[in-house]
Amino acid sequence: MATNWRTLAAHGLSDLSNLVGVICWDKKLNIPNLITIGRVVIVPVVVWLIFNGNFLAAFWFFLAAGISDGVDGFIAKQFNQQTELGAYLDPLADKALLVSIYVALGIKGELPVWLVILVASRDILIVTGVVLSWMMDMAVTMQPHMVSKINTTAQIMLAALVLGGLGFELEILEFRYIAVASVAGLTIISLGVYLVTWLRHMAQYEDDEETSS
Repeated sequence: MATNWRTLAAHGLSDLSNLVGVICWDKKLNIPNLITIGRVVIVPVVVWLIFNGNFLAAFWFFLAAGISDGVDGFIAKQFNQQTELGAYLDPLADKALLVSIYVALGIKGELPVWLVILVASRDILIVTGVVLSWMMDMAVTMQPHMVSKINTTAQIMLAALVLGGLGFELEILEFRYIAVASVAGLTIISLGVYLVTWLRHMAQYEDDEETSS
């Protein structure tokens, strides 16, 4: 009887292992993508913590999200688990977290409302441009420029600075003012670069259409 139980348990563990393997190593829903999805899931948690004034917990969740972003990228590259789904999902998860935190901090009065509008508007305009070009059969691939990467880094640093300052009760208003000004400037420059890239693509596409016709 004991042997039968051990046999059943062994079969059960084997089936469970196979199931986990299928889920984790599927070409689309692999470990990096699952980590990214987890980053999306914590967005409402962080927003809820901010609205409830629990800035320290929100800071640690934000820090964990940042670490997970590096981890999923490392796993994807080192173990050849890069997928098209991950290429779209990863930046969307990052933007969802950042914009949500900025909006929550803006509502709480910890970030200037004009900055929140600027940051959110930039992302909305970029997405609108991509969708519009796709609807017009002029699909454009928006590759991240260096200024965009610097801008994203500055946005992350500002969010961490505000959450950490509030959570640890630090007097860092001067640093916050500098960070706000930096993010505002970089956001405007980044939007300008993307706008020029998009306009050039649309103009080039129309020129190619006229030439071919």
